[in-house]
Parts: sequence; C-alpha cells; structure tokens
Amino acid sequence: MRHRALAAVLTIGAAAGPAGFAWAEPAAEEPQRVDDIVVTAQRRAEALSEAPVAVTAVDAAEARTLRLFRFSDLAAVTPGLTVQSKSPSDSVIVLRGVSNGDGSAYQEPRVSVFQDGAPLSRARAAVFELFDLERIEVLRGPQTTLFGRHALTGAVNVIQHKADPEPGGGFAIEAGSRGQRLFDGVVNAPLGDALAVRLAVRRREDAGRNSDLLGGGRFGEGRTDAARLTLTARPTPAFRSDLILNLERETGTGQAFKSRTFRPADPATGEPLGDLSSWSGAALAAGDGFEGGRPLGRERRLDGLVWLNRWRIHPDLELSAVTAGRRFESLEILDFDGFALPLLTVGDDASGEQWSQELRANWTPHPALDAVFGLSAQADRGRQRIPLQIDERLVLALLTGRLDRTDPDLRPQDAYTAPAVQAALLRGVAQARGATLAPALAEGIAANLRGDHREAYADFGKSRGIDVYGDVAWRLTPRLQATAGLRYGWMDKVSGLSAEVESRSVLAGFLGALGQPAAQRNALFAALAAPGAATRPPSATYPLPRFGLRAQPTAGGATAYAALDDEGLAGRLVLKYDLTDAVMTYASYGRGRRPRVLSPETPARPEGPVVFSTVSAETIDAVEIGAKAAAPRYGLRMETALYRYVYRNFQTLQQQGAQYVVTDAGRADAWGLEAEARWAPTPAFEGFAVLEGSHARFEDGAYAGNRFALQPDARATLGFTWTHAVPGGRVLTTPVYAWRGAHYFADDNGRPELMTGAFVAPLDFEPRQSAYGLLNLSVAFEPDHRRWRASVFATNALDARYIVEAGNGGEDFGLPTYVAGERRALGLRLDVAL
Repeated sequence: MRHRALAAVLTIGAAAGPAGFAWAEPAAEEPQRVDDIVVTAQRRAEALSEAPVAVTAVDAAEARTLRLFRFSDLAAVTPGLTVQSKSPSDSVIVLRGVSNGDGSAYQEPRVSVFQDGAPLSRARAAVFELFDLERIEVLRGPQTTLFGRHALTGAVNVIQHKADPEPGGGFAIEAGSRGQRLFDGVVNAPLGDALAVRLAVRRREDAGRNSDLLGGGRFGEGRTDAARLTLTARPTPAFRSDLILNLERETGTGQAFKSRTFRPADPATGEPLGDLSSWSGAALAAGDGFEGGRPLGRERRLDGLVWLNRWRIHPDLELSAVTAGRRFESLEILDFDGFALPLLTVGDDASGEQWSQELRANWTPHPALDAVFGLSAQADRGRQRIPLQIDERLVLALLTGRLDRTDPDLRPQDAYTAPAVQAALLRGVAQARGATLAPALAEGIAANLRGDHREAYADFGKSRGIDVYGDVAWRLTPRLQATAGLRYGWMDKVSGLSAEVESRSVLAGFLGALGQPAAQRNALFAALAAPGAATRPPSATYPLPRFGLRAQPTAGGATAYAALDDEGLAGRLVLKYDLTDAVMTYASYGRGRRPRVLSPETPARPEGPVVFSTVSAETIDAVEIGAKAAAPRYGLRMETALYRYVYRNFQTLQQQGAQYVVTDAGRADAWGLEAEARWAPTPAFEGFAVLEGSHARFEDGAYAGNRFALQPDARATLGFTWTHAVPGGRVLTTPVYAWRGAHYFADDNGRPELMTGAFVAPLDFEPRQSAYGLLNLSVAFEPDHRRWRASVFATNALDARYIVEAGNGGEDFGLPTYVAGERRALGLRLDVAL
C-alpha cells in the first residue's frame, strides 16, 4: 500500500515537473559573470565574497551541472571536506580532519548538519538525499558560537527549495550502465495570493559494488525513496512562514566487506568462486537465524518536520523561529568476517528522536552595527544496539590455525566444525597450555560449542540543553570591521549501556579454565562437557554464570545509567579589512567546545558493573587568516584560508573487546592551507579549482605522531564547463578531476601495538589508502529554448580502484576486511522543465 501511494506521488511529480529547471543564457558581449551567492554563514544574509569565514557555497545550477546529488559528491568541490560513505546509513562526515563521530547514542558530533536550519545530531541520520535545493553551505572551522555544540569543526547547512508563488514543475530521469537509476520530480502551485505548495520527490537506485557469488545480484545495491512537501505562507510583505515535511525510506543489500585473507568459496564444498581482490565478487551471508533470520542488508527511515517563521517587525529588526522534530530508524545486517564461512555476523540497530527550538533576532540599529542574538533549546534521545552471532567452532579453528590465515583456500565447512575435529583441537589447545583434557571431556565440550552463539550490547543516550548566544559585527571604519561572538551552553545528559548473552559461551569458558589451578580447571572442564552446557541455567548445583565471548552481560541484561551536567563557553573574534572594493582579508580566533562524555564499558565479568568513564570536554583553539576576491566584471571569484588548530582532550575511539569506547587521546595539532577559485574569462568557459594542504597529527599519548583518520595531507580538484554553440542549441562539456592523497582509516593508523583490544591479532593489515584520482565527465545538449537538457555522463571514467574503508569489525578476529569504492559507470540523463 505504501509503495502504491509513493508511485502515485512520483507520477504526479513527473507530470508537473520542477520550477527552476530552466537555464539562464549568458550574455554574448561580456565575460560570463561568476555571480556572488548570498549565504547565511554568520546567521545573517551577506554575499559569499564578503563573509569573513571559510565557507563553500553551491547553488542549484552548479549542483546540477557538477552532478552533486549526494553528500559524498560535495567533497570534490569543497576544501577540507571528506565524506566516507559505505552506505547512506553508515557515513562519516569529516571537516579539516575531524569527523562527526560513530553511531553510538551517547557521543556528541563534531560536525553539525542542518536541514533548513534544523540541526541533525546523530551520525546515522546526518546524511540524506540532496534534491530540489536552493543551495548548500559548508562552513569550515569552529562554528560553535553561531551553530551550537555539535559544530566543533564545522557545519553543513542544506537549504531546500521552498514553495514559490509562480506555478511550475519538471522532472529528471537518469539511467546508468551499472544499474543505477534516478528520478526527480517537482510540482509547485500557488493556493491563492498568499499561499503556495511545493511537492518534490526522488527515487534513486544505487548500483552494487561487488557481485554476490552465492546468491546472485550485487552487494551495495540500494533504493531510496524521498519526498518533501512544503507549504509557504506570505500573508504580509513582512511575514513569511514555511512548513516543511521530509520523508525518506531506504532499503539495500549488504555491504561487501571483502576479505583479503580467504578467497570467496562455496561453504559446503570449499570450491573457489573468486579471488582476493577487493573489487571482485564476494561470497557473504548472514549466520542462520540471526535477528530472526534477517538476510544481509539495510533498512532506514527518516522523518522530519520543520516550521520556519520570519517576521520583520521593523526595518532594523527581524525575528526568526525554527521549530523542528526529527526521528530515524536504521538497521544493517553485516557479514563482518568478509568470507564465506559464518564466523561473525553483526547488526547495527540504531534509532533516535530529536526536538529543537531556536529563537533569533537580527538587529541593525546603526548602519555600522549588525547584531544577532539567539536562544535555543534541544532535546534528543537515541539508542544503538549491536547484536553479534559467532560460530564458536570456527573461532576455535581460527585460534588453533586449523582455519589457516596463511592459506587463502578454504576447505569445506565440515573440515573445521566436525565434532571429531573440534575435540582434537580442544585437546591440542589444552596440551599447549600444559593441561590434560580427557577424550570424553573433549568430545562433550566439542558437542556444546555453538555455531550460533549470540551476544548483544546496546548504548543509550538522552540529553537536553539550552544555549544563549550573541554575535555583533561593528564597522569601525569604512574598510575595517570587527566581530565578536559568545555562546553559553548547558546540557543535562544521561548515558546508558546494557549487554546480554543469549547462551553461555562454552568456548570462553574453556579458554578461561586453562588459566585456573588444576582442580578448578578440571571441574570447569567437566561442567562445560555436561549436556546442554551452553543453555543450562545457573543454579546451586551448576554455578556457571552466563558468560560471553566478546561482551559480558549486565545483571539480567538490564541497562545501567549514569548522568552528568555540562556547561561551557565558546566564542569568536574576527577582524575583516577591505583592501579594495574587490579584495577582502580577515583574521579570526575561535574557541570551540565538545561537551564531556560519559563513556560506558561492558562489564569485565558476567553481571558485573558497567564502568562509566568521564572523558573531559574537548576544546579547540583555532586561528585563521584568509582572503577573498570577487571581480564579476572579469568573471573571477576566489578565496584562500590558512588555519592552525590546537585540540586539547581530543576524544577518539579505542577498541575494548567487541566495543569501541570514547577515550581521551590528549593533545592534537592541525594546520592547513585551502584555496578555491571560479573563473569565467569568456561566455563559453567557466573553470574552477580546489586545493588543500594540511598537517593533522596527534601530539602526545598513545597516538603520538599518528595522522587523523580519513585526512590526507593534500587534495586537489580541477574542473570546467565549456559551452559550444551547435545548430539549434549548445553543447556543454564538463570534466572534473579530483585527486586525493594517501590517508588512514582510523586514528590508530593500524599500528599493531595500539590494536590490543583485538581477540585475535591480524597477521596482515593494510590500514592505508594510497593516493588516487577520480575523473567524472558529462556532455549535455540544450536546445535554444532551454526547456530540456539531455546528457551523457561517466563517473570514475578512468576506473580507478580505491577503497573507502579498511579493518571494520572483522579486525577483532584477525580478519580485517575492505570496502571497495565505486567503479566506472556510464549513463544518460534527461532534465525537462514544464
């Protein structure tokens, strides 16, 4: 029923189409203008070239020309921005080396994403579809003063197209060689003189990255359906109200966590099906019965409601209110070991709700004075549950070398899990530790090892907070302006954690027994060999607790909670000087603050206490100098920024068993140089360049000398659009080449001495992606009337091979996995304005 309703919406959108799909024709006599974009990076409307802050702005026309349809596409045109996207629900946004965090519910992000002024704080909900947009602003540097505690190193502000008083519409369709499909449709209609409605829809089908060698199809395939309904009221010239409803639904196949240790094979026969390449087919499957028999794959839903109100009560005073609610649910089932045998299956089940209210006043009491004052309140709650299913028999084979990581060819599964094989492996382990295990006991313990041992832990976060802020810009002279801002924030936060074990881990009991005195060891061996040892409840006659293999349960599986209050100040100082009418320079100091964290760890023993560690507030002191130039007459706009960051109490993730917990990595430093330029010397040519050099390192603690995760030392993007007149219209050719330097995927940089939490140490691990470049190309034809555009395109035209992640959860069992980047794809697109 829901799919039929959405299909009806798509049909309506296709029939009507989006307003604003027509393309403006450039002047013939003068150089093409590179227009200034009006941005709200400082919570006030101003030209991009006049804003004394490092910000990249992309309008709707540029986003369409450069094919910026996803968050990951933005990175190529934005210095300092990296978006790691294994799937839409498993994405990381990085600004100047620091990410928005993982999916845990108790962490606070460092990079804030805003959708029409509403903050989206949770990593599993921060990436959404980019369609029917007015513009996107990416702000780099500490933005805590104006955008709140989640904008420690920057903010991404997505401004969606609102309802327009003029009727219009259009649609776009796209198909690619690797199975990708896209449909966008928009209808805009006035409902009287003061009211208008706009409906925008998207259906996007993603091509898979690796073929499924066991079940057909491809891993990484997905379908996303999104719809947005906007109601805009303008009862008077001084008042405007926008009510925006966003809905998004996503389904997909599993991620291709490809092993480079074992070749893809038939699990029953061991017959090889593929090779060790990260870009070829994979043989993956979920463990039998995991999470009710769910297959590998993902499901996600996002719902958001935003109400924007603006009222100019006086020529010098405008009041704004942003009321927002947001909720999400996300579930992914993952084969973390990356090969055919069901050693480890993991789920990521996250959900959350968020409410926010902001009241803001923009006041200009004097031509030389511009002030912003605001009050915001926010409340959110979230939960992330990580279930694991482990085949204890395969883990024993891995520990003993029977499952040989130096031999990539697998045997049939029975060669590792047969009872006689398992009994022999148990006796060999005991003998190696100086213990004797009788054959009968070995057979009994082997019979109790489970192929579907299940554990789960879940973290919980709940917070509420109030912020008060003010920011005042004062023009001291006609060329010199000073800006000062301050924000005070208070937050009440609760963190929680629970862990449960469905059945006792017989393997964990056996390994633990080997470290006991002989009498206790033999008694434990006998207890573990008793029939039904895995599921037998503890009692006076059978006093074995329910212990786990990687996570120990909390008492009764209940959630333990702890709370804290946090408050702090953030601020900024900016000096801006206009060298000429076309060139502006600025210098700024900013203090950002990420609140303290209550980081929970699963119990050290079965039903033991949850340990909560208070991790100090992370602070950043940032100094930045920059320059911007805008010369529309010569078709030029450019900006550059040089920054230096000093982090204290840097909050990073460290593996503790199967769980990753937040820890204090001490001090970290980063500096960088960024530059971007747009140049249109003739009506037929417009080019752009993005350059970045950075040096982000940990300065002390265990990570001293390490690079920040996902941050290369250099990046560069070059692109242009060349327009050539042909009979009946024009042809637009747009190549874009984005080069990225080498980078690591985790703060530990894959150093073995820092991977002490792993259950089995990796033998061979490549935690680094070397430098690579991606070439995208599109060629479009537009008729003279500009009512439609047809184009052909190629993404990753040179078919560069790269990975987007290394390690993953399989690293815990000495089986690091790799996720391949997208391969070359060719396609066709048609845009129509009606």
